[in-house]
Amino acid sequence: MIDRIEVNIDGGLDIPLPRMAPVRQLFDTTRIADITQAVVDQFKRPEIAGKIKAGQKIAVGCGSRGVANIKEVVTAVVTQIKALGAEPFVFPAMGSHGAATAEGQIQVLAGYGITEETIGAPVLATMETREVGRLPDGTPIYSDAYAADSDGIVLINRIKPHTNFRAEIESGVVKMMCIGMGKIRGATTLHTHGMDRFSTLLPATASLIMEKLPFIFGVGLVENAHDETMIVEAIPAEKLFERERELQAISKQTIGKLFIGEIDVLIIEKIGKDVSGAGADPNVTGRGHRGLEGFQPPYIKKIALLDLTDMTNGNATGMGVADVITMKFFKKIDIGATYANIITSTYLEGAVIPLIMNTSKDAIALVIKSVPRVKPLDTRVIWIKNTLELTDIAVSEALLDEIRGDSRFEVLGDPESFRFDVDGELIPLTRSQRQVAHAGS
Repeated sequence: MIDRIEVNIDGGLDIPLPRMAPVRQLFDTTRIADITQAVVDQFKRPEIAGKIKAGQKIAVGCGSRGVANIKEVVTAVVTQIKALGAEPFVFPAMGSHGAATAEGQIQVLAGYGITEETIGAPVLATMETREVGRLPDGTPIYSDAYAADSDGIVLINRIKPHTNFRAEIESGVVKMMCIGMGKIRGATTLHTHGMDRFSTLLPATASLIMEKLPFIFGVGLVENAHDETMIVEAIPAEKLFERERELQAISKQTIGKLFIGEIDVLIIEKIGKDVSGAGADPNVTGRGHRGLEGFQPPYIKKIALLDLTDMTNGNATGMGVADVITMKFFKKIDIGATYANIITSTYLEGAVIPLIMNTSKDAIALVIKSVPRVKPLDTRVIWIKNTLELTDIAVSEALLDEIRGDSRFEVLGDPESFRFDVDGELIPLTRSQRQVAHAGS
């Protein structure tokens, strides 16, 4: 592993950087105050509680995304199933994530606080699958062996727009049933069809699974743009397609986004699988959706990625959409985990390693310097923590006049210079600093 890259850059990277102002994007703040009670209320519905019988072994599937309040939801679901006299266990429904190993997938769940000790039920992980059946074209469909051998399956997942295709049903319970529950074998099999066919492939696959396996209901979660839970709903099998379409439509209205359409430089502090299946959500960055219809992204000339999240465990899927990464980012990449995920998806460009700069300061300077026909101090720069947290951001002075005339923004303070530590790493403009700036404005 290299420690430093020496490169001859004409004029160097000691250039003036634009000052950045803290800004708040204003989104719908609807949210659920008591998550546990919301789950309890769903189990009071006869069409949900009536599907679970005393003594049954119920498989509860959880994924690898950073879903808001996931530990609370899983714990409440487990508690309610036990109250009905059944015996729940949790299994990872996350395809090839966690380096495509049982141990890695258990580690992913533990990172979200989901362990036997915390939720009150066993966590059973395996990469072994059962063949459920075959689609009309002969495609074999697979399921997690523990789930296939259970008396009932419950899947918990966030419902949101997908990063690589558009349809009435995208990321949610249906996709988890087809891709996540199929482990690496099932996920790979379906991805070889291409995500552009998922709009019909996933419903067909889910229909087969529900015909062959005892899927009883899903728990669909919808989040607002602040990464807060706004809907918790148990969806019985017979209504899954209809209701997930409706919740998907709601999510597309509430998902976080950047309200600025033309951006010279986007600086992203961290990417990771806990943030988005694509590491950095193409719905936000405008990159990585491969030109498919239905996306309305901003146009961004250059993207710099500064770091990986801890929860991604070295999985750097999606780094290929960026122009520049840092040495800090590069050293955290787990090539095996990244390749396992990328090869399963079939979209190999997501693992392409961008240019590597030694520090965050150099990475930021390079993307700003390389924007054609724009002087550094006039660059339209947006700086975000990640593509999931888009409420508090920072923008360069060149964008301030545009933002001040837009009711979707609130400027929280005066512009200030980028700050770097002695090693050239960016010091984040934290939420608390933004609140201080707002209080004094």
